[in-house]
Amino acid sequence: MKAAVLNTLGKKVKTVELSDAVFNAEYNEPLIHQVVVAQLANKRQGTKSALTRTEVRGGGIKPWRQKGTGRARQGSIRAPQWTHGGVVFAPKPRDFSKKINKKMRDGAMVSALSRKLADGDVIILDKVVLENNKTREVAAILKNLGVEKTAMLVVKGDDEGLKRATGNIKELTLAPSELINVYDVVRVGKCIFTLDAIKAIEEVYGNE
Repeated sequence: MKAAVLNTLGKKVKTVELSDAVFNAEYNEPLIHQVVVAQLANKRQGTKSALTRTEVRGGGIKPWRQKGTGRARQGSIRAPQWTHGGVVFAPKPRDFSKKINKKMRDGAMVSALSRKLADGDVIILDKVVLENNKTREVAAILKNLGVEKTAMLVVKGDDEGLKRATGNIKELTLAPSELINVYDVVRVGKCIFTLDAIKAIEEVYGNE
C-alpha cells in the first residue's frame, strides 16, 4: 500500500510504502469500542464519596413523638428527606478500571488506523520544521493541509518547541508516536503523521 507524502505547504513530495499489517487491517468496530470504553474507564479516579444516613453526625434522637402531632412520623433528622441528612445510595470510592490484554489493544489500534487511512483522514508529512516555534506557523501548516476540524499531530519523540507552538490551538492534539492510543485516533477528524512517526508505529505494530 502506497500513500502520498506532503510537505508543510501541502505539496506532494514523494510516496511511501505503508505496512499492510498496520494500515490495511480489517475493521473491527466492536473491538475498538471495547478498548475505548476500557481506556476511558481507566481514566476515572473513582474518588467521589458522600455520607449515608448512618455516617452523618447527629440525628440519634427521634425529632417528635410518633403520634398526636399532626405531622408525618420521623425517626431521625439525618434521614435523606431532611436538609443536612444522609444521601440515598451515596457514591463511595471504587475502582472503575477494566483489563484489556495487549493483543486486543494492538488489534484495535491497527483497525482504527486502517479505517482512518481508508476514509482519507490520514496525512503524512515529510517533516515539521518551525523557524520560531510560533502558533501562527502551525496554524499556517494546518491551513495548507486543508485541516478544518479536529486533528492529531503525531511526531517521533518529544519536541518542546513544537509543544509550545501547538499549545494554543484547541482543535489540535500533539502526541509522540510512543504514546498514541485508540481513543485519540478515533476521536479526531484527521491524523497527521510525520515520516519518522510512521516508521516508529510500524515497528511497534507491524510484527503483531
